[in-house]
Amino acid sequence: MENSISRIIFENIADGVFTVNKDCIITSFNQAAEEITGFSREEAKGRHCFDIFRTEVCHKQCALKDTLKSREPIENARVTIITKQGCEIPINVSTTLLRDEDDTVIGAVEFFQDVSELEQLHKRLNTENVLGNIISVNREMQEIINLLPDIAQAECNVLIEGPSGSGKELIAQAVHSLSPRRYGPYIRINCGALPAALLESELFGYEKGAFTDAKKNKPGMFCLANGGTLLLDEIGELEPQLQAKLLRVLNNGEYQPLGSTRTMQTDARIVAATNADLLGQIEKGSFRQDLYYRINVVDIRIPPLRDRPEDIPTLVDHFLMKTRKKIRKPITRISSEALGLLQRYPFPGNVRELENAIQHAFVMCHGEVIETRHLPDHIHSRGKPVQPYRNGKRPEKEMIEDALRRNNGNRTRAARELGMHRSTLWRKMIGYQMDSEGGLE
Repeated sequence: MENSISRIIFENIADGVFTVNKDCIITSFNQAAEEITGFSREEAKGRHCFDIFRTEVCHKQCALKDTLKSREPIENARVTIITKQGCEIPINVSTTLLRDEDDTVIGAVEFFQDVSELEQLHKRLNTENVLGNIISVNREMQEIINLLPDIAQAECNVLIEGPSGSGKELIAQAVHSLSPRRYGPYIRINCGALPAALLESELFGYEKGAFTDAKKNKPGMFCLANGGTLLLDEIGELEPQLQAKLLRVLNNGEYQPLGSTRTMQTDARIVAATNADLLGQIEKGSFRQDLYYRINVVDIRIPPLRDRPEDIPTLVDHFLMKTRKKIRKPITRISSEALGLLQRYPFPGNVRELENAIQHAFVMCHGEVIETRHLPDHIHSRGKPVQPYRNGKRPEKEMIEDALRRNNGNRTRAARELGMHRSTLWRKMIGYQMDSEGGLE
């Protein structure tokens, strides 16, 4: 009777359960184990567990073998198995010893859960969280955001191009956080911030005695980023001799620490970022063409903020909330006049400059609304239309042309900025014989 009840419990446990003898030969296999692995108990019993679960971990670090050897249970070890149909499934594994009535170890038992749905949920939530940090309604930026998960999963080298302050590092962080390497290290180094000799030692590390102050061995960034992602920021600043050494790493993963004859291997994914025109540098001979094509498997080009003025209201709201949490002032919004001034300003410092402007306004503002007077002076001087005309007014045609240019030809946004109805703007464009192809609906 007791054996019958045990058998019923064994078969109805939601987790996959199987037992092995001391040689890791499967002796029992429950129904849930059949459903998860795709193997029937008849196929599983009498075979080694690694023949059923078919994963490298079974040979290198088998949880059951470790339990039998150490006599210690293992809880919630995460491994990926391959089903009979050839599908990869992530599972959580727990093991413990199996003893007979005399308390003699006769084998081990493993409990395992299919966590593929849970991991898919975590992955989706992580993706939403990571991409939620990239604030943009611009169509070009939305295309980049939509592609980021695919780029991240591909694990290829990525080149991120864009002006300073446009958010290149935020994109690089997203590539890492959405990739299978997200649990590995993420390391950033600015290639333009260090002298060539120091940068080389930071990248490749050095051996004790390699130079005067080398008192002990020090691992470099390629070593520390092993299994993760290494961001080479401002890669266009690399000296030619370092470009050659970097090319070797990208070709076969090999490098040598300074002062060493040992060749070391790295499995770091390379993400490079630059605000320079690398193709122009190639033509001048200051950047290697072969290195360019090694880092540029996928190219992400971030447009400057002046080319996406529609992002400014959304970014302002984001920075208002972010700065309010930090500075703790009861500032709730920005006036339409101040927002309009920001939308007319070209922002040579891009998103970083916009955030700095909001922080400046928080310091200057003592009410609940940020007004134009709270914004930095340089935004006042460049954000307002210049009026060098005798009667103090700019020609209307020029104002319309500038508004359309700032809004990428969108007549609705240009009309809103000029304070007129869209049909009025369209009528004036016809009257001034302006190119109707330049205006978007």
